[in-house]
Amino acid sequence: MILLRGRGIVPGVVEAEALVTREPISGFGGIDVATGTVIEPRHELHGVRFTGRVLVFPGAKGSSGWSGFFQSTRLLGTAPAAMVFSVLTTKAVLGAIVTRVPTVVELDGDPVELIRTGDLVRVDGDAGLVTVTRREPAAPRSSVDDFIQ
Repeated sequence: MILLRGRGIVPGVVEAEALVTREPISGFGGIDVATGTVIEPRHELHGVRFTGRVLVFPGAKGSSGWSGFFQSTRLLGTAPAAMVFSVLTTKAVLGAIVTRVPTVVELDGDPVELIRTGDLVRVDGDAGLVTVTRREPAAPRSSVDDFIQ
């Protein structure tokens, strides 16, 4: 189990599966609000739904309209269950607030490096805590794996 301490910016407690990306997410043109899917063509999560999952990402990119698109996911029932991000910007904070999902930022470790997609994550926006439970152990890697990719 991993415990990360940070700053809660949207209260509430949620436990759900993590969806992790190393890339910031664009609101305008980057997500399909009707389905909660990342549609930005070159994004590593292209075609993946974040609905009902803990979205772990560096932060927002693009225009100040980012928050409006994430608010639309709340209104349409396609929002993430919670958000954890590492780069604190006004657009990302406002997006979390209008989406109304528990959100923790400014963690004592990089969440993008410490959390893996599929981990069970408990986000406590009241206490500013993120608890990570591994779903399965990481597979050992070798230099052969790097060569094949």
